[in-house]
Amino acid sequence: MDGPDVKAALRALSARLLPESDQLGVAMADVIRAEIPGYSADGLVTYDELVTSCAVNTRYILGNLAGDLSRSETPAATGTTRAEQGVPYADVLQAFRVGSRFIWEVLVERAEPEDRDLLLLAAADIWAVSDQLATDVTDAYRRATADRARRDSQMRAVLVGSLLDGDADAMSYVGETAGMLDLGRGSEYVVVSAESPSPGSEGVADVERVLRRVHVRSAWRLDHDHQEGVVALRRGFGVDQLVDVLDGIARARVGVSTVVARLDDIPEACRQARVACASVSPGASAVGRFGADPLGVLLAGSPDQARMLVDAVLGPVLALPAEDRDVVFATVRAWLAASGSTSAAARELHVHRNTVRYRIRRLEELTGRDLARPVDAAELYVALECVRILGLG
Repeated sequence: MDGPDVKAALRALSARLLPESDQLGVAMADVIRAEIPGYSADGLVTYDELVTSCAVNTRYILGNLAGDLSRSETPAATGTTRAEQGVPYADVLQAFRVGSRFIWEVLVERAEPEDRDLLLLAAADIWAVSDQLATDVTDAYRRATADRARRDSQMRAVLVGSLLDGDADAMSYVGETAGMLDLGRGSEYVVVSAESPSPGSEGVADVERVLRRVHVRSAWRLDHDHQEGVVALRRGFGVDQLVDVLDGIARARVGVSTVVARLDDIPEACRQARVACASVSPGASAVGRFGADPLGVLLAGSPDQARMLVDAVLGPVLALPAEDRDVVFATVRAWLAASGSTSAAARELHVHRNTVRYRIRRLEELTGRDLARPVDAAELYVALECVRILGLG
């Protein structure tokens, strides 16, 4: 058979089924509910809403195939509605795929026996209409999601979280997610992780507005214990300038990742920012950069091992009363910072140098280590860094 005969058979069959669109919509809705958990009885879309949209989509597909668009309603509104209802994009797309498959099966079943071979030849035309329908609905869904994101802070936080956490569905269209968040494309990015000074409070106050004032785009989310965001750097505003801004508004510990050039690298940058935040001394309002303090980052990234090291090296010192322990820690830190100069440490601590010597000897006796030996001094220094990062003294 030649092309025109195939198309004629398809048009005739579609025209014959078009008046049954409402009944077919009901059957399609039942199939979708059975196959997609998100459309189940306790889902976000009611049964009547689903039946209505299925009937509209059926009329659209059959009307296109029949060459009769007079009764075809545009189905793109379904994408807008589902976005407003909060139905996940993956569920929306799957529903349209299931619906298209359902219509194909109906066409095959209802075709006259002598026309079924012709129908197979027309499969490309049928699926082209279905694909266009899915594309239109997808575009409408994403436009609605973008509009909602701009006006809905909770939705915005969800989108930011999908970038930071590497959500599989969101990462498949990461560029669109960045567009919805107005982060731009082709920029360099860093992630910032700030500790909340109290549950649910901002660690970097009003940061998005502050950065917007200097024409820097960013997007943030606020959880119970952290405020985290993606910052799009621009020419003339790099990491150094960002750190200066954050220093001025920090209310707790803040960590900044290395610069990444691809949005796909945001989840790794988020991990870096969290480690950099943890490497800052607890209780401080300061900014730590990943890589600026390699030892601190290493220890903050392995808190369990850091605690084991503290117990092994400084366990007897931790057992002292808090006041005695803090004096010993402060003295040895001052001594190490002064490159082993007892006089310089005494001036820093406002005590006599013999007091410094006494406290150093006490530390050595308690730990069984000799600060004159480089290996012992290194162990004590690393253990003291662990104490600082873990907030033990």
